[in-house]
Amino acid sequence: MKYKILGNTGLKVSELCLGTMTFGEDWGTGANKEVSKKIFDAFVDKGGNFFDTANFYTNGTSEKFLGEFIQQERDHHIVATKYTLIEDPKHPNGSGNSRRNMMNTVEASLKRLNTDYIDVLWLHMWDNTTPIEDILRGMNDLISQGKVAYIGISDTPAWVVSKGNTYAQSRGWEPFSAIQVEHSLIAREVERELLPMSDHYGMSVLAWAPLGAGILSGKYNKGMIDQGRLSEQSVKFTEHNIKIAQKVEEIANGIGATTAQVALKWLMQKNKKVIPIIGARKVEQVNQNLGVLDIQLTDSMMEELNEISKIDLGFPNAFLQTENALKYSFGGWHDKIDF
Repeated sequence: MKYKILGNTGLKVSELCLGTMTFGEDWGTGANKEVSKKIFDAFVDKGGNFFDTANFYTNGTSEKFLGEFIQQERDHHIVATKYTLIEDPKHPNGSGNSRRNMMNTVEASLKRLNTDYIDVLWLHMWDNTTPIEDILRGMNDLISQGKVAYIGISDTPAWVVSKGNTYAQSRGWEPFSAIQVEHSLIAREVERELLPMSDHYGMSVLAWAPLGAGILSGKYNKGMIDQGRLSEQSVKFTEHNIKIAQKVEEIANGIGATTAQVALKWLMQKNKKVIPIIGARKVEQVNQNLGVLDIQLTDSMMEELNEISKIDLGFPNAFLQTENALKYSFGGWHDKIDF
């Protein structure tokens, strides 16, 4: 395992993050405590130190299990949790982006995790009700109190994150160090605005659903199109996405890797700031995903995957890369400039 710097914080995190939404069986799926501990240990044994959870996951059991697992070596581990989703369903202020819910949720998370501090606190999901400056003020208060070290933001429009970080810079506050987004070979829409914004601010990118809801794991490839079963699955199970998955499988077979490993490695090689969040319900699954550390994709493999999965970047991104736009904006010198 290698390590990356989280944004501009100086915090060193493993190049893979272990998602713990599967810790606990409260939702009818997931792993019991014994299996969850084995998954945790397998990740740590490979050098992993970065863990992602949330107050909402498995009704709080995820945080409780993780808190128990990290106790013996708390300072060795980087724990990231989130606020926004339901903390208390009995009243309308028991969820959302508000400062009140933030404070209540963080206090509850600290108790469930049995720790004095949270390494990274994420806003889980933008609810479009609370000014971003109020959210940042609340998060920075928690930093001043020593309850939170760094902050990130998940599932939020690029313009909101940009406004927030600009506001933080003008006030001398801690900005968002990372974003968390859905990103995979079948979910590249974040390349339009969110990833360029993250590059501008030097933010890390944590990719959830890096295997595209299982499509890129390979288990759905065979027979899906021929048998006409696409309509039975989620909206992600399109003919286009299955073809991407089949290309991933073709490359995986050629290098003796799994399709999941190739899909994860594409993310890691395409943008060095991306940290995939891997999850597992079984020890075998996490060990298989960790095998991504032992493979490398050639330039030609990357080109094939980029081409089959490419998206329309939309206006103005696509327009600004047209021949005429480059010709007139650079006066004919674009090809002679080393960017």
